[in-house]
Amino acid sequence: MEKSKLFSHELATKAEELGYLPEEWLAEIYSEKWFKIFVPKDLGGLGCTLPEALEIEEKLAKLDGSLGWTVTLCAGAAWFVGFMDESLRNDIFPDEKLCLAGSGFVGGKANLVDEKYIISGSWTYASGALHATHLTANCGILEDGKALLDGKGKPVIKAFVLDRKDVTILDGWNYMGMVATGSHAFRCDDVEVPLNRCFEILPEKAQLTASVYQYPFLQFAEATLAANILGISLHLKELIEQSFWRRHEYRSYDKKHLEYFLKLLGKQEEKLQNLRDEFYHQVNASWGELEKKGKISDSRLKKISEVSRILTQKCRKITGRLYPFSGLEAAKTHTELNRVWRDFNTVGQHVLLIFPF
Repeated sequence: MEKSKLFSHELATKAEELGYLPEEWLAEIYSEKWFKIFVPKDLGGLGCTLPEALEIEEKLAKLDGSLGWTVTLCAGAAWFVGFMDESLRNDIFPDEKLCLAGSGFVGGKANLVDEKYIISGSWTYASGALHATHLTANCGILEDGKALLDGKGKPVIKAFVLDRKDVTILDGWNYMGMVATGSHAFRCDDVEVPLNRCFEILPEKAQLTASVYQYPFLQFAEATLAANILGISLHLKELIEQSFWRRHEYRSYDKKHLEYFLKLLGKQEEKLQNLRDEFYHQVNASWGELEKKGKISDSRLKKISEVSRILTQKCRKITGRLYPFSGLEAAKTHTELNRVWRDFNTVGQHVLLIFPF
């Protein structure tokens, strides 16, 4: 199937109706190894650097918001491979159709009893849960029923890999946009998990030596989410422009109106390009520091956080300025333009992206 047909409005509409990615898209994802963007090549992944991965994620988000977001979040969960025990890596990652979904929410308790963990809890917003072969879940650690505390007296939190068969997916994604991400909740009750299913997402806990596993998780998350915002914004901008010119065909805007729109469009396109340039400049600079020095300076990490969050804020303003010029086409619920607008205004609500600092 041609790429243009594979990522068509018709298939995106089908994805919304299903509430998850259609088989046509999943086949391409498995073929291109997009769920394994950060997985080493010897485990069947692409072994991408962060800058390489962000460009892939941006392009997918521009094709379709749910597609880009699902790949990004599932690939992000598979990034945890760098922190997992070797026996676990070798057990699950060679699967060509591996898909990890997960939640950043600390929704469970893991009780260490007789050399195994017994896990119960519920977790929200696991994008791609309906495609997942495994799910990652953050838990507070107990030992024989008592909460384990760190040296500062705070609860110890660790992540776990759960098999899909051991969890129940809870239909909880009832939002106006990103419908096909299937970002449902999940739960489990008294599931016994071996010790090698536990890991910690800290640079010093990395089990693999590739630089990507030394990239701090907060800025890793902010940058990957911002790449999706960027892709969706570029798509939305193009659709608004197309809608305006279709309206012009039957409304025949006068010269003054056309000049106004073209000037506004040009300014917003320039702003969007500048945002993209600065975003990738900072990401590439941070990656260069990591490769050369083995770590990223605090000042650079702060810039990554800022550029990711500011990008989101400014994309919201840019698309907001252009949106009225699409006319009522944007309000028709079955149109591509409306779907992309809904996706943007759903993903832009992510907790990591709502503040500009």
